[in-house]
Amino acid sequence: MPPKVEKQQPMNVVEIASSDDEVDIGPPPGMPRKTTPSSSKSRRQQPQKQQQQKQQQQQKQQQQDSSSEAIAAPVPAYQSLDCRSFWKAGAYDVGPIASKAPAQGQLEHARVHPKFLHSNATSHKWAFGAIAELLDNAVDEVHNGATFVKVDKIDIMKDNSPALLFQDDGGGMDPDGIRKCMSLGYSSKKSNTTIGQYGNGFKTSTMRLGADVLVYSCATRAGKATQSIGLLSYTFLRKTGQDDVIVPMIDFDISGNRAEPILYGSQDDWSSNLKTILEWSPFASKEELMQQFEDIGRHGTKIIIYNLWLNDEGIYELSFDDDEEDIRLRDEANHGQTKLHKKTVELRSHISYCIRYSLRAYASILYLRKFTNFSIVLRGEPVQQFNIVDDLKYSKTVSYKPQVGTIKEVTVETTVGFIKEAPALSVSGFNVYHKNRLIRPFWKVTGDAAVKGNGVVGVLEANFIEPAHDKQDFERSSLYIRLEARLKQMVMDYWKRHCHLLGILPPGVKSLDIQKQGAVKTQKPLPANRHNIDLPTNEEEMHLDQPITRSNRQLGSTGQSDLPVEESIIGLADGSYNGVISDDGLGSKPIDQICEENIELFMRCEEYAKKETELKQTVEELEKELEQAKRKCAQLASHLETKRKQKIMQQQSEKVA
Repeated sequence: MPPKVEKQQPMNVVEIASSDDEVDIGPPPGMPRKTTPSSSKSRRQQPQKQQQQKQQQQQKQQQQDSSSEAIAAPVPAYQSLDCRSFWKAGAYDVGPIASKAPAQGQLEHARVHPKFLHSNATSHKWAFGAIAELLDNAVDEVHNGATFVKVDKIDIMKDNSPALLFQDDGGGMDPDGIRKCMSLGYSSKKSNTTIGQYGNGFKTSTMRLGADVLVYSCATRAGKATQSIGLLSYTFLRKTGQDDVIVPMIDFDISGNRAEPILYGSQDDWSSNLKTILEWSPFASKEELMQQFEDIGRHGTKIIIYNLWLNDEGIYELSFDDDEEDIRLRDEANHGQTKLHKKTVELRSHISYCIRYSLRAYASILYLRKFTNFSIVLRGEPVQQFNIVDDLKYSKTVSYKPQVGTIKEVTVETTVGFIKEAPALSVSGFNVYHKNRLIRPFWKVTGDAAVKGNGVVGVLEANFIEPAHDKQDFERSSLYIRLEARLKQMVMDYWKRHCHLLGILPPGVKSLDIQKQGAVKTQKPLPANRHNIDLPTNEEEMHLDQPITRSNRQLGSTGQSDLPVEESIIGLADGSYNGVISDDGLGSKPIDQICEENIELFMRCEEYAKKETELKQTVEELEKELEQAKRKCAQLASHLETKRKQKIMQQQSEKVA
């Protein structure tokens, strides 16, 4: 049965631009050359010597093309990979770029040099940020029926090296879709609920994690079932000296009983793509390549990232051996340290620190709302989603209405509270989400050395501001600046009103009539029908489960006493006691309510004291003004008296005359 031929030809090569004045040195040895006739007018304008050199070069190149079929051939030393460290992989010299004249009637177009793949991937400073991008792509497939995304480590048989595997059971990509995925800047995600929007995440994330990626996808569109394979290989592009991003792809039609190749050109073109994929992929034969489709099913996508990057020490950036159920980054903070302080150990066991090196911890808080029919499976074990709001104490909800400049009013609900370890751990900040996706974890809006706000953590979803391209921060807009100021105000307000619950005096309060160790005591006469009891004094410590014993020494023959009784309120400092019995014994007030009332009274006193000071200053200023007015009045009176005397003397002199 002959292979199926498609009329439309999706692009396998992404190109970005050259100029007409560049020197044509031809492709590297062993690479086929695409020749395009140049105009006779431009040839006449060149010197005769340059024409002869160019003709000799073209003849030499044609001889090479006719005798060479293989892609892998000896290449100059400057085109080989210098190292496997990601941050140094882009440090190489680019040779002269061949100038390709456009076909007749076509315009010059841009080309993408392979070096751009690396520089584009440097937007991810953090490897887990790149992994999150691939998880986002799987989560976006939930509306296409995806129920899981699997993240695991596999071993490459060719060189016994580790590779990263991402697999989901979403709708998959047809031949046109996988080509758009491999293209730069194209995104079909326009929904308000999808996370991806720039069309750049797949390329930046995969190239950030490893030098090469192999993509498998199965899909069914309009009753046609297809299988597609694409190879994005930085190693291939570098070692063959390409000046364009070439992405070999092959497709199969599996609507029938067998997989039939889908041709967009000739059979030789299809075979050339397959040969390139086999040469530069982890699989040596077509059978091994096709076996990867077996666990995908009729729809879904599998991504294999291999030739993983190394760190500066020459070991893999990702660690697969520290925990069999986790993928970790090399924790430089613990490197070489055997003995740590107890508080340091407690701090590093908190989720705010674990997300720095543990993918399982990071994935657990990556999405705000818990999935119902979807799970993230990391190395065979599902990730348990976690919302730190569930662990906050004394939490409250604060509403914020940002001015977004639209007709529709936006209200953001922010949950704020103390972490359960407060005040022992100085962890604080806000987990800020965008469209259910964590953008800034534990964003500390107060100063690092500030004591106010320690232990205060908040969670909010800020869909009114745009995230940066790496989705690890937000764009620095006016909305962002106003949000930062509002969050700081939330922290200060919450701390001012609730820090006393941790045994810390509120700002501006010098002292409180509350004894942190023990009890608030009140005295009153003992009723005739009640017995006196022995309770511990301030110097003794009493627990809530300690039995209360009666003192027979204080009881008379009738069992009554007129001595005063001391009633102690225990647990005020640690909040273990919930209420205080009123004098009439008819009801009780919660300790938190009493503390709130005391704080409000103290704050009122402070306000009245400030007002009194301001009034005194006002009185002093008015008294000064009054004195000045009196002096001016005396001066005016003296001046008038002098004028009056002068006038009288003038009249008398006129009469004498």
